Amino acid sequence: MDMLDFSLTILVLVLLILVLVLLISTIVTTMVWPFSSRPRWNPGGRHCYITGGSSGLGLSLAILLTKRGADVSIVARNEANLQKALKQLEAARINPNQVLKAYSFSLGTQEAAADALDAACVPHGGRTPDAVFLCAGKSTPGFFIEQTEESMRKGMDETYWLAAWSAMAATKRMVHTRSKGKIVFISSVLGYFGMIGYSTYSPGKHAIRGLAETLRQELLLYSVEVQIYLPVTMYSPGYEEENKSKPELVLKIEESDSGLTPEKAAEGLYEGMQRGDFHITDTLIANVFRTSTRGASPFGSSVLKDLLFSLIGTIALPFWRKDVDRQVVGHRKAHLEYLASKGILAVE
Repeated sequence: MDMLDFSLTILVLVLLILVLVLLISTIVTTMVWPFSSRPRWNPGGRHCYITGGSSGLGLSLAILLTKRGADVSIVARNEANLQKALKQLEAARINPNQVLKAYSFSLGTQEAAADALDAACVPHGGRTPDAVFLCAGKSTPGFFIEQTEESMRKGMDETYWLAAWSAMAATKRMVHTRSKGKIVFISSVLGYFGMIGYSTYSPGKHAIRGLAETLRQELLLYSVEVQIYLPVTMYSPGYEEENKSKPELVLKIEESDSGLTPEKAAEGLYEGMQRGDFHITDTLIANVFRTSTRGASPFGSSVLKDLLFSLIGTIALPFWRKDVDRQVVGHRKAHLEYLASKGILAVE
């Protein structure tokens, strides 16, 4: 047996051992979790405020929480979509006392975000929401070379600032009213790494993670819990829209990705909240990136599993990166021809 065969054999054995230990850890965690001393968050009778609640993850989460007895307020810009979403919430209610409301607001400024939150508190006697979910956001993929100052600023507006202004409104209100609630940010697996085509999106998702990391610690002062969900691709109306501007190369790189439906993503988010995770991830690839870029963030519900995911990332991610780099370099000629056709690249 030569050294290459020997190395491959060792690698396969290590991976098999990792899979076995991961399986055992998952079984043990599943058995122990229901008996954990940590109280599970119960949305029944609580007021849940959801931005971006008229479609995608926001709507799926709103329906899930409604089915569990929560009072739900959804906020979005499009009134027609909000009314359609509200009908779905009404169909999901489990008791006649649930308060289900929809509010049309643009959340792009601090003032508008505060006004929207204040409006949602009125039917509850002014009481601050028990949980605020920041699902609003948008992605418009494209090459960095084609971006403008306007598109770059818009990218941050539609990712980071939409979350930041509502988080600020919620924080100020929770602290002022001495409410011990929770704020849940929605980032993306692209908040762990960057990828070609997402120069107007990934920076905002990284920024959301940075804000959540900061507030997790700062809001301990007020007994307000902060969590952040970082999902993989979601097959939502927003995903269909972003594919219209997504470069061919990016579509090619992503063609083997396995994504989530908004319903499945909502379930993953909810289960992570029940576990009490700070960083909530619910797929293998997201877990690998989470543990490989954890920094000083708290471990998940199983330290052993996190260490195993991190080890898998140490082995596998360099191969993944090299494969993506290879595809990018292989597309160089076609890309330069594309830029020349757009007048961006000088013709030789």
